[in-house]
Amino acid sequence: MKSLILAVDDDSVVLDNLKTTLELNNYIVITAQNGQEALDMLGELEGFPDLIISDIMMPIMDGYDFFKVVSNDPRWNTIPFLFLSVKTSPTDIIFGKLLGVDDYLIKPFRGQDLLAIITGKISRRKRTESIKNKVTELLTSLNITPPGIPVEKKKIILIEVSWDDFYGPKLISHYPKKEDFGFSLEDIGTQLYQSVQAIYGNSKITKGEGLLINIENIKNDGYIYFDSYPDLAFRSGEKQFMIGLIAPSINYLESLKIKAILKELSPKIKEKRDWNIQFYWEKIVSVLSIQTIS
Repeated sequence: MKSLILAVDDDSVVLDNLKTTLELNNYIVITAQNGQEALDMLGELEGFPDLIISDIMMPIMDGYDFFKVVSNDPRWNTIPFLFLSVKTSPTDIIFGKLLGVDDYLIKPFRGQDLLAIITGKISRRKRTESIKNKVTELLTSLNITPPGIPVEKKKIILIEVSWDDFYGPKLISHYPKKEDFGFSLEDIGTQLYQSVQAIYGNSKITKGEGLLINIENIKNDGYIYFDSYPDLAFRSGEKQFMIGLIAPSINYLESLKIKAILKELSPKIKEKRDWNIQFYWEKIVSVLSIQTIS
């Protein structure tokens, strides 16, 4: 099936050239000339585009504001988003990256560079969607139903799962402690681990990789971060582990902050140092925008 790309630019010549280039490479392209028009189009689509390419300087709604709306909407916040702009200063590029955009290309661009980036981003999105579908399938088999309770801090859960050659995925720790979450953390941790492993395969989970997913069956979002370190005691020659966050809502910008926190934590696990799970839980909770009660 051909991938769908939404291209947004107020310059009709650039937009036409972009559309032609992508269509010649087997993509379906829909276009808009400003951020508001693109949002209206997104709201009317039956499905979602596989990738969004947007200019920055546009009338009515510029690319920055368009990206902010997209990244805060749970329907769209996992769609890869590229800025394509004539704004070439290091400050402009850094600002775009700080917003959390997936990539930033400068006009004029080389077609092969754009196509290479698009291929990589869409491939990653499809892997993420495969993981999401696998998680949904596995959790359905467990007959897990979402808890009907208010959003509380204690319903934001941080877990650590590691691979054991005898047991398979094993829940090592979690926070908060001793709470009735309405579902089994052991089952959730195991199924999240196995679903990602089924997509990537053992040989590919060898360095830090993070994914934002929606866990539909328990009406929560999840952010999972995989990493490993050499350990000859294991058949694979390495110890693989996963740090996961389960929360009522995680948007794309928050996922970038969570990834940074978990990347900071990961070396402590690799070096077998003690770490305070409550400290990292509190650090992550502080970057989430959902309304919580203690």
